[in-house]
Amino acid sequence: MISTFELSTYPVVKDLVLLGGGHAHVAVLRRFGMKPAPGVRLTLVSRAVETPYSGMLPGLIAGHYARDDAHIDLQPLSRFAGAMAVFDEVVGLDVATRQVHFKERPPISYDLLSIDIGSTPNLKVPGAQQHAVPVKPIDRLLERWSALIARLRADNSLNRIGVVGGGAGGVELILAVQHAVRTQLAHDGRRLADLEYHLFTEGEHVLPTHNASVRRRFERVLADRQVTVHRGSAVVEVAAGSLRTADGRTHAIDEVLWTTEAAAAPWLAASGLALDDQGFIRVSSTLQSISHPDVFAAGDIASMDRHPRPKSGVFAVRQGPPLARNLRRALLGEPLEPYRPQRRFLSLITTGDRYAVASRGRMACEGAWVWRLKDWIDRGFMRTYQQLPEMPLAVEPDGSAPGGEEAHAAVTPTSMRCGGCGAKVGASVLARALGRIGAQDAANVLVGLQTPDDAAVIAGSSGEAAVHTVDFFRSMIDDPYLFGRVAANHALSDIYAMGAEPTSALAIVTLPPGPERRIEEALTHLMAGASAVFREACVSLVGGHTGEGAEFALGFSVNGRVDPDRMLRKSGLRAGDRLILTKPVGTGTLLAADLRHRARGRWIAGALEAMLQSNREAVRCVQRHGATACTDVTGFGVAGHLSEMLRASGRGATIFLPALPILDGAGETIASGILSSLQPENLRMRRSISASQDVLSDPRFALLFDPQTSGGLLAGVPEASATGCVSELRALGYVSSAIVGIVTAGEGEPGRVDVLA
Repeated sequence: MISTFELSTYPVVKDLVLLGGGHAHVAVLRRFGMKPAPGVRLTLVSRAVETPYSGMLPGLIAGHYARDDAHIDLQPLSRFAGAMAVFDEVVGLDVATRQVHFKERPPISYDLLSIDIGSTPNLKVPGAQQHAVPVKPIDRLLERWSALIARLRADNSLNRIGVVGGGAGGVELILAVQHAVRTQLAHDGRRLADLEYHLFTEGEHVLPTHNASVRRRFERVLADRQVTVHRGSAVVEVAAGSLRTADGRTHAIDEVLWTTEAAAAPWLAASGLALDDQGFIRVSSTLQSISHPDVFAAGDIASMDRHPRPKSGVFAVRQGPPLARNLRRALLGEPLEPYRPQRRFLSLITTGDRYAVASRGRMACEGAWVWRLKDWIDRGFMRTYQQLPEMPLAVEPDGSAPGGEEAHAAVTPTSMRCGGCGAKVGASVLARALGRIGAQDAANVLVGLQTPDDAAVIAGSSGEAAVHTVDFFRSMIDDPYLFGRVAANHALSDIYAMGAEPTSALAIVTLPPGPERRIEEALTHLMAGASAVFREACVSLVGGHTGEGAEFALGFSVNGRVDPDRMLRKSGLRAGDRLILTKPVGTGTLLAADLRHRARGRWIAGALEAMLQSNREAVRCVQRHGATACTDVTGFGVAGHLSEMLRASGRGATIFLPALPILDGAGETIASGILSSLQPENLRMRRSISASQDVLSDPRFALLFDPQTSGGLLAGVPEASATGCVSELRALGYVSSAIVGIVTAGEGEPGRVDVLA
């Protein structure tokens, strides 16, 4: 795979930005992954980390598919394509300056832009915005669908479900909803006969764009399923528990789902792009904007001037390959190829159960075999994006490589080695190097090289002491804005772990060489992300240093202040103290899996959410509950940092492995043998750990050695306060906080850890 920042190798660099994770863009990503474009930096901007496949939505609602069956994961797909993935919501587009704008982060520049953001139902009817559930965006529909089922289960008075829109989407949805409700509520003993289903359509027929035979078949199905069809009933108002139609009638409806004509994103109106009467982007047969040749569009958001087509997922899927070809041609300055969508296409429309009707032109047929055909086609399409070529593992878990784990890790290619705190030098190497220095702390140094604490502390003349720390590592995520936020949050944690308040910071930045414009933009994104974290912490970013290097790296020297009498250190643990961990572990294995396209996007999103959670309120909480010692869990993992605390305190500990909080997905990746490149070094600390064979073979055991980036706090809290401390931590938002162990006397063997299942 070609690095997106190998600018010196490919001097003619262009930025291709894919705005939206729609069906056409996933095809573009896969094709650029299969055949990279040298000198092109590819960026995907998407509001969501997963793209639901619209063709499988009815089956997903009906319960025939699991969530992962019907979603394309954009995180590994972006990795495969060599694309930087930015998961954020766009608020505007400036075609004059060629920039995509966001609410908080700085804008992203492009040389070539492609837009595939789909559409949303038109909710201009009074009350629809407040009281109806739109079918698009699909990810939000699925969230509200789960809530709807929960309401139906909890309240027997909710009996009437209505779908507005008599096209294929509305018909499939009402039948899928009915099947799902009957299936799920039957287990609750609910009287299914009390439930009513209503379909509202403006015209006299359902499925108006399909032939008469198809319409008759569905009219029969709807009648058999006792779905009341309100023909010629345009909805003009929606209220809580009811809706009103154009004929003046009011219908009692408890839950309303909305599938009427599509609407475009409102921010497009101010973009300067040529739009049609409904606000969609006008494109030519090359899928190129008719007003701005550096902008392309596909899927629902595009309106082809000479080939108008319905807003259907089938067209977005078919536009993917020609869009990819024309984007590549445009980047190379070659003539573009026209795309002419077919006039007739096969539609396979489901009936809620495992049965479907096929429609093409004047042809119609039905049966369970049609559903099986659709299922085969849909699953084949999804496999294209769910089964990507795997990257090799960076580390053999059993150390079977010649020379053992250390030799194997040493020869791992840099491109596959971990970033973040997974890129730290191992604890034993660091200890030996510092031991050779023989440095002596000055008289005013309260905490220095002679102790394993998280920051240095220098005595001050005013009674307060100055606290100093520095952190620096190469990027473990492609998004420089998020990387800046994570790195700043990580650096502040050392100050918080000492019970101190941060005051100022200096930045250390390494950027790959390249054109000045791109270096400036990357630096802007890095510093904007970091500054957002520092502002929230009331920390002044007062300066720094930048330099060129092979890859992105960022760090901060952070200064703070602390009352020496209230300072937290790694020493101080007492026998009987409970060990509290405030965040889940697993960032090391998850980020390693992400490098190999083996991590689900939602797993990485969850890991980032944990890394971005500040430890500021957590340390204040453990202090209120009498914490005796504290550290932040970073590169040496839970086992390594606990070992430092125990040796400094002259104690031992017992760890309860089932109590260890784990990030979603970390159990799966660690069980697959996907480890951070720092893991072999961390595993050397097994010498001080006692565990049964059952514990050693438990995948969770390996997570004790997993290097964390911006991890949580590990604190010793007196037994009497521990339960209350955890309860307060969870109320503060540290929802995974847990008591993971007990400090023991450690007589005769300080530093010993017993791990129990």
